[in-house]
Order: sequence, then C-alpha cells, then structure tokens
Amino acid sequence: MAARSAPSCHLRLEWVYGYRGHQCRNNLYYTAAKEIVYFVAGVGVVYSPREHRQKFYRGHSDDIISLALHPERVLVATGQVGKEPYICVWDSYTVQTISVLKDVHTHGIACLAFDLDGQRLVSVGLDSKNAVCVWDWKRGKMLSMAPGHTDRIFDISWDLYQPNKLVSCGVKHIKFWSLCGNALTPKRGVFGKTGDLQTILCLACAPDELTYSGALNGDIYVWKGINLIRTIQGAHTAGIFSMNACEEGFATGGRDGCIRLWDLTFKPITVIDLRETDQGYKGLSVRSVCWRGDHILVGTQDSEIFEIVVHERNKPFLIMQGHCEGELWALAVHPTKPLAVTGSDDRSVRIWSLVDHALIARCNMEEPIRCAAVNVDGIHLALGMKDGSFTVLRVRDMTEVVHIKDRKEAIHELKYSPDGTYLAVGCNDSSVDIYGVAQRYKKVGECVGSLSFITHLDWSSDSRYLQTNDGNGKRLFYRMPGGKEVTSKEELKGVHWASWTCVSGLEVNGIWPKYSDINDINSVDGNYIGQVLVTADDYGIIKLFRYPCLRKGAKFKKYIGHSAHVTNVRWSHDYQWVISIGGADHSVFQWKFIPERKLKDALHIAPQESLADSNSDESDSDLSDVPELDSEIEQETQLTYRRQVYKEELPQLKEQCKEKQKSATSKRREQAPGNSIRLHFVHGYRGYDCRSNLFYTQIGEIVYHVAAVGVIYNRQQNTQRFYLGHDDDILCLAIHPLKDYVATGQVGRDPSIHIWDTETIKPLSILKGYHQYGVCAVDFSADGKRLASVGIDDSHTIVLWDWKKGEKLSMARGSKDKIFVVKMNPYMPDKLITAGIKHMKFWRRAGGGLIGRKGYIGTLGKNDTMMCAVYGWTEEMAFSGTSTGDVCIWRDVFLVKTVKAHDGPVFSMHALEKGFVTGGKDGIVALWDDSFERCLKTYAIKRAALAPGSKGLLLEDNPSIRAISLGHGHILVGTKNGEILEVDKSGPVTLLVQGHMEGEVWGLATHPYLPICATVSDDKTLRIWDLSPSHCMLAVRKLKKGGRCCCFSPDGKALAVGLNDGSFLMANADTLEDLVSFHHRKDIISDIRFSPGSGKYLAVASHDSFIDIYNVMSSKRVGICKGATSCITHIDWDIRGKLLQVNTGAKEQLFFEAPRGKKQTIPNVEVEKISWASWTSVLGLCCEGIWPVIGEVTDVTASCLTSDRMVLATGDDLGFVKLFKYPAKGKFGKFKRYVAHSTHVTNVRWTYDDSMLVTLGGADMSLMVWTNEMESYRERRPCDSEESDVDSEEGGGYDSDVTRENEITYTVRALSTNIRPMFGTKPHLQQKEPSADERPPVSRAPPQPEKLQTNNVGKKKRPIEDLVLELVFGYRGRDCRNNVHYLNDGDDIIYHTASVGILHNVATGIQSFYQEHNDDILCLTVNQHPKFINIVATGQVGDSADMSATAPSIHIWDAVSKQTLSILRCYHSKGVCSVSFSATGKLLLSVGLDPEHTITIWRWQEGAKIASRVGHNQRIFVAEFRPDSDTQFVSVGVKHVKFWTLAGRALLSKKGLLNTLEDARMQTMLAVAFGANNLTFTGTISGDVCVWKDHILCRVVARAHNGPVFAMYTTLRDGLIVTGGKERPSKEGGAVKLWDQELRRCRAFRLETGQATDCVRSVCRGKGKILVGTRNAEIIEVGEKNAACNILVSGHVDGPIWGLATHPSRDFFLSAAEDGTVRLWDIADKKMLNKVNLGHAARTVCYSPEGDMVAIGMKNGEFIILLVSSLKIWGKKRDRRCAIHDIRFSPDSRYLAVGSSENSVDFYDLTLGPTLNRISYCKDIPSFVIQMDFSADSRYLQVSSGCYKRLVYEVPSGKHLLDHAAIDRITWATWTSILGDEVMGIWSRHAEKADVNCACVSHSGISLVTGDDFGMVKLFDFPCPEKFAKHKRFLGHSPHVTNIRFTNGDRHVISAGGDDCSLFVWKCVHMPH
Repeated sequence: MAARSAPSCHLRLEWVYGYRGHQCRNNLYYTAAKEIVYFVAGVGVVYSPREHRQKFYRGHSDDIISLALHPERVLVATGQVGKEPYICVWDSYTVQTISVLKDVHTHGIACLAFDLDGQRLVSVGLDSKNAVCVWDWKRGKMLSMAPGHTDRIFDISWDLYQPNKLVSCGVKHIKFWSLCGNALTPKRGVFGKTGDLQTILCLACAPDELTYSGALNGDIYVWKGINLIRTIQGAHTAGIFSMNACEEGFATGGRDGCIRLWDLTFKPITVIDLRETDQGYKGLSVRSVCWRGDHILVGTQDSEIFEIVVHERNKPFLIMQGHCEGELWALAVHPTKPLAVTGSDDRSVRIWSLVDHALIARCNMEEPIRCAAVNVDGIHLALGMKDGSFTVLRVRDMTEVVHIKDRKEAIHELKYSPDGTYLAVGCNDSSVDIYGVAQRYKKVGECVGSLSFITHLDWSSDSRYLQTNDGNGKRLFYRMPGGKEVTSKEELKGVHWASWTCVSGLEVNGIWPKYSDINDINSVDGNYIGQVLVTADDYGIIKLFRYPCLRKGAKFKKYIGHSAHVTNVRWSHDYQWVISIGGADHSVFQWKFIPERKLKDALHIAPQESLADSNSDESDSDLSDVPELDSEIEQETQLTYRRQVYKEELPQLKEQCKEKQKSATSKRREQAPGNSIRLHFVHGYRGYDCRSNLFYTQIGEIVYHVAAVGVIYNRQQNTQRFYLGHDDDILCLAIHPLKDYVATGQVGRDPSIHIWDTETIKPLSILKGYHQYGVCAVDFSADGKRLASVGIDDSHTIVLWDWKKGEKLSMARGSKDKIFVVKMNPYMPDKLITAGIKHMKFWRRAGGGLIGRKGYIGTLGKNDTMMCAVYGWTEEMAFSGTSTGDVCIWRDVFLVKTVKAHDGPVFSMHALEKGFVTGGKDGIVALWDDSFERCLKTYAIKRAALAPGSKGLLLEDNPSIRAISLGHGHILVGTKNGEILEVDKSGPVTLLVQGHMEGEVWGLATHPYLPICATVSDDKTLRIWDLSPSHCMLAVRKLKKGGRCCCFSPDGKALAVGLNDGSFLMANADTLEDLVSFHHRKDIISDIRFSPGSGKYLAVASHDSFIDIYNVMSSKRVGICKGATSCITHIDWDIRGKLLQVNTGAKEQLFFEAPRGKKQTIPNVEVEKISWASWTSVLGLCCEGIWPVIGEVTDVTASCLTSDRMVLATGDDLGFVKLFKYPAKGKFGKFKRYVAHSTHVTNVRWTYDDSMLVTLGGADMSLMVWTNEMESYRERRPCDSEESDVDSEEGGGYDSDVTRENEITYTVRALSTNIRPMFGTKPHLQQKEPSADERPPVSRAPPQPEKLQTNNVGKKKRPIEDLVLELVFGYRGRDCRNNVHYLNDGDDIIYHTASVGILHNVATGIQSFYQEHNDDILCLTVNQHPKFINIVATGQVGDSADMSATAPSIHIWDAVSKQTLSILRCYHSKGVCSVSFSATGKLLLSVGLDPEHTITIWRWQEGAKIASRVGHNQRIFVAEFRPDSDTQFVSVGVKHVKFWTLAGRALLSKKGLLNTLEDARMQTMLAVAFGANNLTFTGTISGDVCVWKDHILCRVVARAHNGPVFAMYTTLRDGLIVTGGKERPSKEGGAVKLWDQELRRCRAFRLETGQATDCVRSVCRGKGKILVGTRNAEIIEVGEKNAACNILVSGHVDGPIWGLATHPSRDFFLSAAEDGTVRLWDIADKKMLNKVNLGHAARTVCYSPEGDMVAIGMKNGEFIILLVSSLKIWGKKRDRRCAIHDIRFSPDSRYLAVGSSENSVDFYDLTLGPTLNRISYCKDIPSFVIQMDFSADSRYLQVSSGCYKRLVYEVPSGKHLLDHAAIDRITWATWTSILGDEVMGIWSRHAEKADVNCACVSHSGISLVTGDDFGMVKLFDFPCPEKFAKHKRFLGHSPHVTNIRFTNGDRHVISAGGDDCSLFVWKCVHMPH
C-alpha cells in the first residue's frame, strides 16, 4: 500500500509574489547587506534586488502583521496574529531564528520597536487592553508590561535620545512612557489649544524631547515633552501612515500617495507624488516608507513595492507587485509555457513568468474574478466572474473575445476540454454550462445533477466525459457535450481523466483524515508522471501525497507559509513547479518540485527548521504505521498520572468545606498526639515506568526515588536518608555533573522540580509554573547551571531553566506523543535532544523559545520509538536506543548508522570516558567501545551471579533493566521489578534494595513477636521483610494470583493469605510452603484474621459481602456472617475471640458473633467498653475525628491502633499517613501528618512492640518503615509535618487598634467619592441665568466694584504661578508601623504621611519630600546595607493589580536626592502593607492586602519578580528578612507566624510550632525581631513576646507589655532589641523597652506625652537614641541615658481636619479636627505651639479680624469663643443639636455668623457681651451650610449649601437677597465659596462621584486654590467663570482635602487633609514683576 508512507519527493519555496500593504504599516526596510526585508502572509521575505533572489523566514505559524529592524540592521523582529501569538527575532542573512518571545500577548502583535542599542524590544498586543510589553529579547524574558490604551495603538517607538522613555500613538491619543523598575508609566500627550484631539498614526523621536507625529488629517504634530507645541499643516492631504527617520532627516508617506522628505528640523526638502509617475494610478496609498542614502523604499496599500532613487525621483522602479484587497481564487497555468495566470476580487487578471519571477501582464476587468482557464493552444484565456458572467480574452494582448452572462451567481470553476473544442463553466447555482469554442462560445449543453454549488470539474482525456464535485461533496459524471448524467459504473470503468483536480473520488480518498467529514480542502492537483498529488486547505497548509492514495488518512509531507486558507493550487505545465494562491493573504507562492532522484543532492534541505508549534507533529507524518510497540512500553504509554485531587488543591477544598467544619468544631477537640514518627527505611525503587533514575553521589552513596521520596542509600551501613520535599510521585531524577546535587520532578497539577543537596538534603531551588500533570524527564547541563525538563501534558512541553535563579529561560511544545528522555549537549549548553515515541528531535535555544528539528532518518532505518539517548564524543554525535533493540548513531540531525545491541528495547544508556554501557529488556548489561563498533563485555543479571552479601533475592533471571550508572568501580543497575543491583566489573552481582513489582500492594501483616512483616501484592508475590537493621527481603514466593491481605497466626508459625480470585491459603511462615487452601468465593478476599489467643478461628472477608469463619484445626468452615450490603473492607476480633467488628464499603460498622456469624446490634457506648484484640476499623465514634474536612474527595483507607491504645495511625487516598490521639472523638480531630507515599496508602500496621509503623503505598508499591518517637525523645528533633486541617478555633486575642487596622479598607484616590453628603446638580451642569454682564451696557453706569476687598492695594499685584511643598504636619501612625527611621547617623529622620515620604532634619526641622507616589503610602523601610546608603522603599495603596498606573506599587528611592531608582508594579491588589530589604540589600520583600495576602520577593534594581506565593488567608501585618540572610524571612499576622525560605523561585514556608510548650496557643502576632543562632522574637496582641528557635516556640516572655506589642526593632550593631507597645503610663512600666539580645532583661522608657494610653507604632534605635512613632501621630526621640523625651513631629490624631484659620497678621494658623483638639501652628518655627483639648470633635475655627479672639464650632452644635492671649473661654453657646460647619466674624468685628448642618445660619452680636444671645437667623436655606463669607462692609453674607446652591443674605436681618444686579455689585471681604459663577471653572469633568470641598481666594484677589475629594490641591486664576478652567494641580494628600486657606500676605497656602489627618504648608511662588 503505497499510501502508507509519505511521498519521498519534496517542495521548496522558491518565490512569493506580493507584499502585505493592507492593515499594516512601517514594514519595509533595507538591511545592512542592502537587501530588502518585508513580509507577506506568514513568511518573512528578504529580497536581494541585485541578484533578484528571495530568502524566506518561516518560523511563524500565522499571518505576520508587524516588523521592526534592529539598529544594526541585520536582525529583524516580526510579530504575528493568532490565539497565542509570538514574536520571532531572526537573522536576515541566514534566515535563522535567534529568539522567540511568547506567552504574553493574545490576539496578535500590532507593533514592534527596538531600543537604541538593540538590547530591548517593545511590543504592543491586539488584546482589549492593547498591552505594551518590554522584552530583554536575547533572554526571551519579559521585563515589564502595562495596559497600553483602551483603543488601538498604531505605532510605538523608543525615544532614542533619552534612556528608558517610549512614545506610543493610536486612536485619538499619544502617550509618553517612562520605564523604571518593572513599571511602565504613561503620560497622555496634551493637545491643548494647539491642535485637534485626533488619531495619530505614526511617530518619530528627535533630540531635546521633541517628537514628530503624523495625524489622520495629514498634519504633522510636533511635541515637546508631553505638550503639543506646533503643527505642520497640510504636510499631506490625507492620513500619514508612515514616518521614517534617518541620518539626513525624515521621510513621510500618506494616503494621498505622496512621499515627503524633511530635514532634521522638519523643514521640507522635497515631495514625490507617486500618483503622477508612470507606474502610478489614482488612489495609490503609501503604507510604508524607508529612506537610506539616496534610495527610498515605498510600500503601498495595493501590495506594490517601489524603489526611488532620490535624484531621479520621477522614475520610481517597481520591484514587487501582487494582488490587492479582496480574496484571490482564480488560478490557471499556461499549457505550454512557464506562465501562471491569477485573477482576484480586486478585478485584475495577472500573468506571471515563473522563470523570471515577474509580472508580465495585467488587465483590469469590470467584475471580481473567481476562476480562470487557458485553452490547450494557449491562445484564449477564460475568466469566470462573481456576477455569473464569463469573459474570454486573447492571451497575446488581453483583448476581449466574448463576454457572456447566462447565470446570476458566481462562476466558481471553468475548464477547456483537452481537445480545445468546449468550455465547461461551473456556477454557484449548481449547474454546469457547456459552450462551443469554435461557434464563438455558443451554449451547447447543460449539466444539472447537482444540488449544491459546483466546486471542481475535470474532463476525460477524450473530451467525452466531465466529472464534477459540488458543495455537498457529491461526485457526478456527465456525457459531453449534451450534459446527460451518467450513472452506470460500467460506462465509466475505462475513462481516463485528463486532469485530476477533484477533492472527492476513490483516487484521492487518502487526502481526508480518517475520522472527519469536514470539507476544508479547497483544491488538489494530480501529477500523474511523478505520482504525487498536491492539496491546499483552509489551514494555510500545502500537502504532498502519493497518487493515487486510496485509504483515508494517508501519510503526507506538509508545507506552511500561507496564513489562512489556500484557495487554489496547480502544477506548472512541465511539473517543475507548484503554484499556490492564498485567499485572504492574496499572495502567490511558487514552489520548486524536487523529485526523489534529486533529493540525495538536496539533502541539506531536508529538515525544515521551524518552531515546534507550527510543525504540529502530524506533519510530514513521515513514516507510517510503526511496528508494534513492545508490551512494556505499550503499558507505560497508557499511564496518565492524572489525579482526581491534587495536593495543591487541598487548601481551596478546605476553604470550601469551612462552613461544615465551623458547625462541627464547636466541641473542643483533642490535641494531636505527643508521639511522632520518622521515616526510617523504604523498600522499593521506581523502575516500572521510569528510566535512568539511579546514580552514585560524590561520596559513593546511591541516590534514587520511590513514591514521593528521594532516597540516598548508604550501602556500607545499609541506611537511608530521605528528601521529603515532594508531595506526590517523583517521576524522574537527574544528577548534577559534580554528583552532589539532584533534580527530581513530580506529579501535580502544577508539578514542581526540586533541586536538592544530597549531603544536607535541603532544597536549593524549586521550579514550577510551566508544566502540567507531571514532569517525566530532567537533565542538567554539563556546566551544571541549567536544567532541561519535559512535562506530561498533551504537548509534552520542554522547558529550559536557570535553576539557581529559578528562572525559565525557554520553552516549547515537544511532541504529542510521550517523550521519555531529554539530554543536554555537553559541549553546547544551548542545544538538547529529546527522544520518545516515534520521536527524535534536536533542539536549540532561541530566546524564550526552542527550535526543534526532527532527526532525519533517510533510507537507513525506520522511525522508531526511542527509549534513551546520550551525546557522544563531539557536539555533533548523538546515540539513541530504540524499542527494537538497536542503537542509532546520529551526526547533527542525520542518522548515520544503526547497531543491534539488545533483544527487545534498549532502556538505558550511559556514556563513559571511552565507550558506552547499555541495558535492555533482555536483562543484559553491555559495554561498548567509543563508536559502538565492538561490544567489549556483557553481564547477565542472574540469580546464579548473586553475591553472598545481597540484601534480598532476585525474583527472576534477566529482569528488564531500566537504569544504569557507573562509578566507584561498579555498575549500578535498576530493574523493572524494583530491584537495585551493583555489578562488579568481574561479574558478581549484589542486590541492595528491592520492592514489589508493578501492581497495587494491599496486604500487610506484622509478626506477633518478631520485627518482621509480610506483604502480598497484585504482582502475585508473597514476601517476608526483615524490619531490624538488616532491612532486607527474607523470603519470597510466587502465587498463582495476586493477593490483597495476609495475617500471621498468634503463634507466628502460620501465615494466611487472601487471593484475588476468592481463594485463600495458609502457608508455613518460615518456608512459605502451602499448608492448606480453600476456594469458596468468586470475588477478592479483602481481609483475613486469626482469632486472638490460640488462633482457633480464621475469619475471611471478601468483596462479595460475606465473612466466612473457619476452624483452623479441623480446616472446616463453621460460620458465615451475612447482612453487609457492600464489600467488606476491615475486620477485627475482640480480645475473647467471640465478636467480630466489620467495616464495609458502604461505610457501615457491623458486629457479628463468632463462630456462627450471627449479626449483633451494639450501642455506641458499649462498643467503647469492649476490648478489641486489634483495631483497624475506620468507622465508629472512637475514630470519627480521623475523617478529614474534605471527606467527600478522599477516603481513609486504613488505620491501626498501638497496643497501648494511645495512638491511632491512619492512611488515606491522598498519600498522607496521620497520627491521632485515641479515641479520636468529635469531628476533624487534630493530627500530625506525614507525606512520603504518593497516592493511596493502602495499609498501616504497628509492629508488635509499637516501636515501628509499617505503611504500604498502593500505586507506589513501596513498603515504608517509620520509627515511633516517644514524647521525651522528640525534644531534640521536632518533626516537620505536624499540622492540622482546621485552624485552631481559639480566638487570637482582641485589641481595638488591631481590629481597626485589620478591617480598614483603603480607597484608591481615583475612586474616592464625596466626603459630604451633597445632592442636586453640580454647578457646571446647572442652567445659567443671564447675568449682569450679558445685559445691554448702560453708558453712564458706574464701573463694577471689585469682587473682593484686597489688602495689598498699593503694590502691583503679582499672580501666584506655583506652589511648593514646604512643611507637613502629620505622620501616619494610626494604621501603619515600623515606618520611622534614622538616616545620616541620626541627623535626619524619614517617615511618611498621605502620599509623601518626608525627610525631616532633627536639628532644624527643615523637611524635604518624595512626591512620586500617586496614592497613599502604607509602609516604609530603609536599606541597611552600606552599599545602598540612604535607599528607602515605600509601598502604596492601589486598586486591581492590572499593572496600570493605578495598580499598587513600590518605589525605591534615594532619601537625599529624592531620585526614583526603581518602581515595582505588583500583583498585591488593594495595596502593599509591608516591605523589607534583605541582608545584601539586593532583594526586597513585599506583602499585599489582597485576599490571599501574597508575599513577593523582588530583585529591585532590575524590577524583576523572583518569587511570589499566597501568604495566609488572614491579614499579614509584617514580613521581615532575617538581618543576616537573603533567603530566610518571617511573616506575622492574624493568628499567624510563618518561617519562610527562598529556594530559587519558590517560597517554602513552615508554620510556627507551638505544641512544644504547654498551654501555648496561636495568637495574633504583630511584630517581629531577630536574634543570633536562628532566634526569632514575635510580639503578640496580648503583650507577650514569643521566642522561636528555628520554627519551634521555645519560650514566652509573658507580659513584655501590658497591651499589644506593635513594634520591634533589631539593632544590627549590638543586637539589642527595642519593643514598643500599647500601655497606660505607670511608674515602672513604659510603652518603649530596650532589651538584651535574648530578651531576658529590659529597661523601660516612659513617653511624656500626657496621653492616657501610649500606643507605640514604630521604634528605631540610633546612637544613644530611640526613635518612637505613636498612634497619636507624634514622633518622639528618647535619650537612652537620661530617658528625656523630645517631640520632633506632632499632628492630629484622627481626621478629618475640618477647621482651618490663618492669623490675620502673623505666620500662625489654627486647625480643628475630629480628635477634639484645636492646635496652633507656627510656620516659621515649623512646630506646634499649642493645643487645646475640647473634649468633643471640632468642625470649624476662625480668627477675629484683629486676631485677638478665636471662635470654634463643634460637632455637637456648640460653639466656643476663646481669647488668644490667655486661651480662656470668653463665651460659649449651644443653640443647635447638629454640627457647626462654618463660623465667621464680620469684618467690623461686630457680628458672629454660625452656619450649621441644620440648614441655618445664626447671627450673634458680640458687642452685647459673652451671653451670646442669638439676634436673628437666615431662613429657607435649602440644605446644610458648607461655607460662609462676609461682604467687606459687613452687610451681606454669602452661604454655599449642600445642594450646590449659593445664597446671599442681609446681615443681621437674615433676609434672602434675590436681586442679581445687587449681588454682583457686592465686594466680599473673603471668598471661600465653591459655588457661584465666579468660580464655575473649578469644577472638573471627572466629578461625577466626587466634589470640590473647599476654596480660597488669595488676599490679592487674583489667585484661587481649591481642595477636592481626589486629594488634589489646584491653583486657578480668580475669577474663573469659564467651565473647566486651566489650572495647576498639586498632589500629596490622601483622598479628601477638607479645607484650604491663604496665610496673610499670600506667602503660603495651608491645606487640610481628610483621610490623612495632615496639614500641608505650600510656599507660594509669585510671578516676577
């Protein structure tokens, strides 16, 4: 059957006609070699105009849509479309891939650009966010990513004159980006008034922050910084699509068909209008332009490429043409000449010369063309049109012969008959018309048999028959020329077809896949001479089949290049070429046909290099159906390793079951038992499905794996050590070249690879995140730095790692069949091979991808399954072992010879210094010379060769060998039967370790008085094991059937074994010979038990729900227990031998009397009283607690009670062995759990003296022996795996401050809403009434008075042009901690409030600020390493973690220069609550406020995230690195302390262990400090400090403070520790304490703040001083010697600060806040002068005009007047019940106006003395009062109210003034209103939810400042009646600026914060005169 193999000929792409001009731009360049690079369809083309030659880059799998040229102009980057699009960087000279960038974008890659030195590449995606991504392309690594814009981005470019800056543009925007750390931060370009906001299509950067951009309307916009400074109008008359910068200047090209050249300053040089040239035409549109020297390249929308020489600019040279928009369907070849004809929906028909590779004729028709045909004589050309007509032209001069329209639907196919007399025309309306050529195309016949549109036609050679295919896939025949349908098969028998282009028919059955009925093959063409068939399909693939191919699913070779559907394909007339045309890509591909005989010379072209993905393995499905697989391999390929439940999912499952558990755990649960167990020895080795997983370490120990355990076996001492870091089956193992480290890969949903040290057994690195289901092969590189791994997902992904860093370097899809081995080239670390089923591939690394080439077999061999592979003595040579016993020898990718090595598969190979060693299924180890010429020696593994020292027995001779390793003078061999043997060079074999063979192991019994046990397995063996130090298998016996249970008799002499066929036998326990056997049941015997005492009875339980009871002496069945509804799972006797306890599969617990078997019902209470001889039951009240929270998903399969009845051991389906205290009553008991088995633990048994626990793994076939460690013994070595499913139910303690901090929600500024409950229509949306200005002017009217009384009238007024932050009074202590630090040897302190970082000089009080954060700072830390002096990290609030500008971020900055060194955008949604630097200062640790409380580690200088992991399900307060470490850190939080280790990219954590101390309980931990020798101190909510050694609690310092310990600080110089807590001041205690290094002695310090309780939030220690930050927003310096306190910073404790008043003549101001204080501040001395405690929250404050009195309004409706001089109360009054919002003295000091939230203003006459009787009030105010202002003459009051209305009242009558003219004439004493036409411009567009809260006009009357809910302070000109007035904005406050005022003389502006309780003092910068 020829079709069973692919044809042996080949196609080579020779030419592509076309260029992608549609929907793309800037995609045409000159390379350094003066070649031209562009793309079409899915192919990158490099065209040499000199040699008229094309080279092709074919690494893409779909349409390429973007291209960028590297600055050195050799490398090219291209991006494609697709679901998982990738970017390739390739060499334009060799057309080889250099790097692949993938796994980030979706949909497609729209733009690409290299930076100045070509190191970085930026890409823009086509996804909904138009993601912008920056790559280190050589390493294939993404550096940064951010959402680009909400709409399409058309162009992006690096600013080549400024580092780390980029510009992007697109639909209605341009953005200027800066890259810092991993953060890409955009600023939108401001169009302003200079130009229209419009779509920008292209851009180029120039020096001095200039950017030139081309706009949609043909203008050029010039930007400086982010502002539009000028436009060059009419540069083009329509959109400018392309702009190209070169040494001489700029070239632009537009839709108007013009090219313009500009000099470097963008002055015009010349215009070239392509429409006017010879080749030009109307509607020509330029999409791409490139200017180099005197040449210009132009690409057009219609797929042409022009080259223009500048000095002959009116003679452009056309170097490439192609069809333009619309689908391309028509293709015909000339019958005698090398010409091809194509016709398209662009209405053109074109004739191409296949020899000259050029267009030789073109003619435009009236209609879109759908098909074409040339008559036999080559004179006529017929074209079928879309409108149902067809036209015939003369080929010679393209003149029309005839045009006929007989049909209405498209003509899809037409063909001339071979004799040239007829033309058959197939139409979409299901008919074929026949026309006579000689009769001027008269219609002579019609065929109407089809029910669907006609797709293909073929004539018979004698022109008498026609066959058709239609859209239904039907094939019909007609007699010619009449068109009668032929149905008789006889008549058609001898017909020979002139051409074969039909897709259905016997001869082409094979082109269809076996099980599919799809019609996605568009075209075929048969080559009868070469016996090949070419097909074209909807997936862009051209395939070659043998012809004829009769059986479905024939093998083929495939070729890619077209992007989507290939619409037509034809052989040229002499079969030299194949021409294919693409529908959507409108390109014409010309392929050279290389027949078989020529292939030999063309060997170099055989392995087409391409990305594995595009080669999706069914490709060149080279050789056919492979020989039968070997049975062992067949079995192995069936293994899936899938799990119902992966251990990674347990935490989520537990969370889901939380509710159930809450209800169940109301009872106090038992503690976990005191004992623990430790793994001691494992019998077993995983050989049945793994290979090459056994090695000698450096010191001659043996390392291998079984179940989830890595084992290091010492053969001298016969002991084992274990690596227990895995939690599921290990599938592969590799050893580092230095033989000290090992890599192991496991099963898992996101499986991990652990690299660990064989000496310390500690993990060095853990790799995960890129494989699925499991890792089946790993290999180290020769230098040991890299690791390659293969996954068992469907595409067997291959990943290359830098394992120390834990970084993925590259990855690729491997193969769809299983890969067994990966090997890295020892000479070239970038190369590797993989081998597997029908698979041998040679890979090389390209950036983030791997490029694979199949091994080329040629004629030497067949495509076999490879089981093992190694590299040889040079980098080219490789050797692989096949499943048929051959060794294949490869050079480069070619097979050079094969050598027969074994009978059956070669499973393992090892390369030696000189030569090789191989092992196979035949059980023979063979040594070879270094070229596999001679076999030097063979060793057979036989029982006869076993040496006396063996630790066990060989089960069979010549076991299948799965692993071989050499070293220390021996050959180490691992077998499929689970044995590890050592073969001496001279021949003897020593058996070291063994386990059961493949098949589940269930049966386990321990001997009644000896340390031995018996096991029985589905592998049909019964084995006896010695558990004493000799650890070996003592005896083995083969059984006829597998078994599931066994039991020793009480005297230990007999052994009963239950088999799987329903029989059981009793054997002599020493010799294992049969004593007696029975066969009464059909189903599996599941448990078997001798009665206690003399062992008189034997109970035998089976899966058919019965228990038979036999009398052992008489060997008779004496009873049957009936009544179970399901299979029996466990049975136990009571101590008297009279009662049986039974468990069934239906979870019933039943009782039967022995020996008769009568069923008994026993109440629960009684069951406990019965003494059982053994307890293996998993049901009943006594062991209710052993069922886990997630009991639905997992079963407890086995249990066993110690003989002292204290500890119950259980095994379950997840592979956990657990210990519970017995009885385990109450649900969800506490336990200790141990992971070593992989999945089901099938059985557990204690030995007779409880000294050991033996456990069996079902699927992992291992027998594990654990030693039982009593409580006293354990103190030395605590066990690691103790944890309980359920968090402890005790509360973690309560404190109001902690609760408040834990429950606080941080709002992002951008989302903040209004702080006042305003309602109504905002001012800028209200309808305006005509104002006085708009009325007709009256000539004699007096001039309008001033709006505002100004107090510096004499001077020339100078507007304020800027505000500079000078002072901040405030510190964020209420919900942050550890955020005050010393810098510069204690001269300065650094802290934060709102969104500013503050550097404060202790001596002078001068402050400087870091203001780059765009939202509140929540945490701050200082780098302690001397290399990073003054480096600070601050973390801020953010919203979702989408990497955009509002995402949470961390800034690392220099405290002195305030320069930002790095910005880390992070995935901590909501915000970052803790940051900490590592010991070397290079790493930064951050903790998030997201629900998972993620912990992340960064390499902050590069902005690289190293590792990230879920921290805890509740709030984490602090995480800090150990001061001496870069890998160890501790996190503390709500009922949480965890000790973390960074291993590579993985974070490993251990919970703090409490149960070493009596009565210790997990409390909420608030702070952490460190001591020497791995001591850690954590401060708790109760005031205790816990002391931890490693992760174990070793002591508690009780009541270190009386309240929560919020802050701790470790002094690096002397190790002393400072703690800070919440306490009431007392004589002996203090809120700050200084302790010795071990927290044994302390000295307390009192803070003299006068507060009732001191609550310390931050402590830091400098030279002789302690710096303290308190909850009360004070920062205090305490002297260590004299305990003197110096308050450095003070602020309001609680906000908002509503009241603000500035002194009329001095630089003082007052503030009043919710904390019940009014404070007086001095700007000059930079300090608080005084504060008054009012006892109630204050809302407003005001100075009298002379500054001698102060009025204060309170939240409870009271107001107070104080005398400034004495601070005595002058008077107070409470006429209202609600808050007073504003209070004002009239300018003449006579009246006091009090505005409240009761919608009223009350007037008081101060001249009547301090009785303060109300004299009148303002009525009908529609809402609460916000602000009030008096007029200069004290006669009027303006009031702004909560419904956005401004009202004016007369004083003191309170009468409402409505006359607009009168209002307009009032001159106001002050203006603080946010309402009124004069301030209309302060309301912004974005104020839907948020408001402007406050305003103040300067004393000069010409400037206005406002504060709003977004935390912004804005500066406007006054008045500003125009909507959305221009302004400057100043950031720094948190959301809600509540009040704002100018000081006297307009020297400063004070703004008050709502959320941040801080006061900002801004210095006013006045314009110069």
